[in-house]
Amino acid sequence: MSRIARAWMHAPKDWLPFADAASPTLPMRRLLRLSLFQVAVGMVSTLLIGTLNRVMIVELGVPTWLVAGMISLPLVFAPLRALIGFRSDQHKSVLGWRRIPYIWMGAIMMFCGLSIMPFALILLSGDSWAPPVVGQIAAAISFLVVGAGLHTTQTVGLALATDLSPPEQQPQVVALLSVMLLGSMLMTAVIFGALLANFSQIRLIQCIQGAALLSVSLTLVALWKQEVRNPAITSPERERPAFAEAWEALRHTGPWTRRLAAVGLGSFGFALQDVLLEPYGGQVLGLSVSLTTLLTALFASGGVLGFMRAARVIGLGRDPHSIAGHGAMIGALGFAVVILAAPLASPWTFAAGTFVIGVGAGLFQHGTLTACMRAAPQPQIGLVLGAWGAVQATCAGAAIATSGILRDVINHVAEAGLLGPALADPATGYGFVYLAEIALLFATIAAIGPLARATDNWQHATTPQEPVWSGLPIHHSAGERT
Repeated sequence: MSRIARAWMHAPKDWLPFADAASPTLPMRRLLRLSLFQVAVGMVSTLLIGTLNRVMIVELGVPTWLVAGMISLPLVFAPLRALIGFRSDQHKSVLGWRRIPYIWMGAIMMFCGLSIMPFALILLSGDSWAPPVVGQIAAAISFLVVGAGLHTTQTVGLALATDLSPPEQQPQVVALLSVMLLGSMLMTAVIFGALLANFSQIRLIQCIQGAALLSVSLTLVALWKQEVRNPAITSPERERPAFAEAWEALRHTGPWTRRLAAVGLGSFGFALQDVLLEPYGGQVLGLSVSLTTLLTALFASGGVLGFMRAARVIGLGRDPHSIAGHGAMIGALGFAVVILAAPLASPWTFAAGTFVIGVGAGLFQHGTLTACMRAAPQPQIGLVLGAWGAVQATCAGAAIATSGILRDVINHVAEAGLLGPALADPATGYGFVYLAEIALLFATIAAIGPLARATDNWQHATTPQEPVWSGLPIHHSAGERT
């Protein structure tokens, strides 16, 4: 074992994933410790969206419509991410910390919401003498508090990572944090599934409250000695602009309306399939539950590959807007392959399309986030990352809610024979949604294209001699001027 450890220590940097994310200001050990806040966020997200979704419907017998409403409640705070990021930029404190108070407050909110959630869910299931409205109110409060904590922790945590990393390392840092989030979601999904295999209400309480304790502990370890105190920046005597003034000033620094519109269109386009891929595999292709469950891992694997590839090429100088556009194009190709799986009755085609969609989503998310980070004025990093998160989360949540309605409406029309006998098939509704996603991703490419061209033009003007890597120009500039 010691020989293996020494061999890895002397291995070339290119062999080690994300080894180039480290920097003198943010060494790898410190970066990995900081990424634990993403592990906490991934664990809580999986608990809400995956584990509790099934437990409430199957084991606790809660109506499906009520479960959907409870799970969507955390999205109420998604539009407030821009305000949260702005407040962390302008935080007043004699201690000299801007980011840590907000991240810690988010962790405490997650802990409080998860602490009361299992008891609220038991009330919601009707297993009590209390009126049904008591359980509904208690569950709504717990989901709202957890959602507020999730959005606060993730928004300001990304801002802190941006503060600590130099611009040339930011693509690799974004990729590492994103992979940690995906890895946490995959790992905790397996763990929660194993712990709740023999379901009981006591076991449910233990799992959720254990997750509450672990999330706040991970966040505490992640934040320890990360942010340097700077009382001059957080001085209560400093004048602070209002949110509207700060937003108006940001809009004059570049094409932020177009940039965020591209984020919204792409996020909506990729997220329409979130709740349809597994039902599509089961209802149209006849896949078993165990096989359709593997689709989540396949999609996440594609996302990890997309993040790693985006970090690599952006680190070599490619424009992140261009990477995001390529991600949208690859995603559209993936959806076309998924549509083709139905007439071919091919599970392998379906699996390949799912993987390709994951790759495109990883490229798109990494590209847009890195573009926003690089274009952000230094005093407004929190505002910019909050705006990106607000648009991304809100559009993704709206897409999830819309996709089921679209599928049901189109299937009802098709089964009624209004679209002709050839389309009176369960695959019609799914195919319509996937076609809509392809159209949205092409609209995303149209929105983001001028941003890539504008950046490339500026870079060509400032770097007359550019080396070529894999047939593509490498731009040395890490900045952006629009």
